[in-house]
Amino acid sequence: MNEGKFVFAQLMEHLPLTSFHRCVQQYRGEYKIKTFSCLDQFRCMAFAQLTFRESLRDIEACLRAQSGKLYHLGMRTKVVARNTLAHANATRDWRIYAEFAQRLITIARKLYAGDALAVQLKETVYALDSTLIDLCLGMFRWTPSQQSKAGVRLHTLLDLRGAIPAFMYVSRARYAEIKILDQLVPEPGAFYLLDRGYVDFARLYRFHQAGSFFVIRAKSSLKARLHFSQPVDRSTGLICDQMLCSTISHRSPTFRTRCAEFACAIHIRETLWCF
Repeated sequence: MNEGKFVFAQLMEHLPLTSFHRCVQQYRGEYKIKTFSCLDQFRCMAFAQLTFRESLRDIEACLRAQSGKLYHLGMRTKVVARNTLAHANATRDWRIYAEFAQRLITIARKLYAGDALAVQLKETVYALDSTLIDLCLGMFRWTPSQQSKAGVRLHTLLDLRGAIPAFMYVSRARYAEIKILDQLVPEPGAFYLLDRGYVDFARLYRFHQAGSFFVIRAKSSLKARLHFSQPVDRSTGLICDQMLCSTISHRSPTFRTRCAEFACAIHIRETLWCF
């Protein structure tokens, strides 16, 4: 018979509760709250995430079955009702948990700071991409992506050292993914890996000014003129290494970019642009 702490309770011991209570006080998360605290709400949702619960009814049924052990799980509420949890999720300030998540990400990134990457780089390497999450149009009418579908778009900036998300943003499905570049704060010396959907040299020039670097796939429709070429060793798979000058229009400024084209093992030629 187990006489120690539950695994879930041991996990919750690692939470920086001082930071959590500071976030709750900042946004008045427990104003006129008597029984179901913000910490209980967080632990209920964390339990649901870790145990793969699929709905509020599923969370309620699972926790009610273990109602005698809620105190040992770290929850100070005697019973978890579906309506209470739904009301807390709908009315309490989401910024409490957003800022607390950023605090947890900061702690986790320090733990993986010494891990080695696949390439020999001391600087931080980020990968930025977005994905469309399909939703039920009958329940989420506020976020139509098409005439007969609903969805939201999740934008994620992933720190490749430890695979930890450094930035996440949920937007409407029709939100242009290139606009997320305006919300990022470039880190000096860091490398950003981007897909061709983020080709906008006016926005990317801000990364160059901040002292960071980006690597991005080039569009086939992009027009530029050759400034000069550098000698390359084709035995490494590199085809060309050129400096190009590109302009968006005759009124826009000229952006000087470095273009490299290489061939991989499956004989696909790929062109990358970077500052």
